[in-house]
Order: sequence, then C-alpha cells, then structure tokens
Amino acid sequence: MPERAVDAPPAGAALRTVLGEFVTGVTVLTVGGPLPHGMTANSFTSVSLDPPLVLLCVSRDSLMSACLADADGFGISVLAAGQERLARHFADRRRRPGRAQFAAVGWSPGERTGAPLLHGALAWLECRPWRCHDGGDHVIVVGRLVAARTAADSDALIFRRGRFDRYGNPHPAAGRRHIQPLLKEAQ
Repeated sequence: MPERAVDAPPAGAALRTVLGEFVTGVTVLTVGGPLPHGMTANSFTSVSLDPPLVLLCVSRDSLMSACLADADGFGISVLAAGQERLARHFADRRRRPGRAQFAAVGWSPGERTGAPLLHGALAWLECRPWRCHDGGDHVIVVGRLVAARTAADSDALIFRRGRFDRYGNPHPAAGRRHIQPLLKEAQ
C-alpha cells in the first residue's frame, strides 16, 4: 500500500481520519454523587505503576469536565465486545441527565468512590483525581487508582475508523482472574 506524504499536519476531518487509524479500547467514565454522570471515552491509558496512575482526555466543554471538577472520585468500566450498546448510550448527548441515564443499565456503586461501575465490563477501576492538565480543547485528567478488578475472560470492545469492533484473546488458556481485586487503596 503506498504511503501518502504530509507536509503540514492535517486539520479537522482529515486529522480525525488519520488519528482514527489508531485502535483503542472503549471505556465508560463515571462519577457518582447526587447527580451521577457517565461518558464513553476511548482516550484512556495507563501512566504509571508507582504510583498507580491512569489518564483520560475529556472535552473541555463537556458536562463530564464540569462533573470531574467537583468529584472526589471517578470510575472507569473497560467495555467487553458485547457492550457496544452501552458505549453508544453513554456517547449519546441526548440521553437523560443524572441518575436517569443509569436506569436501564446494570451497574453497582464502586466500593471506594461510589461511582457507577457497569455490569459485564472486562475491568473496573476507581480513581481519585490526581492532576489535571491543559490539553487544548480537552482536559487531561490523571487519576490515582484506589481499586481495580478484572472479570471473566471475554473479547474486548475496540474502536477504529469511527466503528466499533471486537478483539479476542488468542490464547484462551491464559484467561484472567475472576472478579478479583488487583489493588488495595493507596494510603
């Protein structure tokens, strides 16, 4: 396949096309409290093992950005391949706000943060806000893990070129732990 040379960085839709070639996992970021909120996020990654840190990028003008500014904790559910409906639900800006957006969704409050953690996910993380950084039209939110669990082995929901797909474990014998805590609360 021939390469296309680029003299200047692409902008707008062209930039989205180029960046869309990078395959990502799909998560749902949640905050609890009296007005809980959830948001689909694929800009999620680990940062550090010591201390245990992860980051997400959240649009500066989103409701989630305002919710995170007031939250003392948040949750991350790493979605399984069969959870595309949940990814679309929490990406839909027309869904009902607050607790109502969780009415038709199976979830449990996180033990450390109270943030909604979605049933059927591959993994769940609970974090305390650690640092926020300017990221242009986004806020880079770094969270310190206070709890993490994995579930039974399943294919992962992935995102590439504006579409959802699945990624499977090529070695089923190397399955994960069943709903086992991986991290104790940091002091």
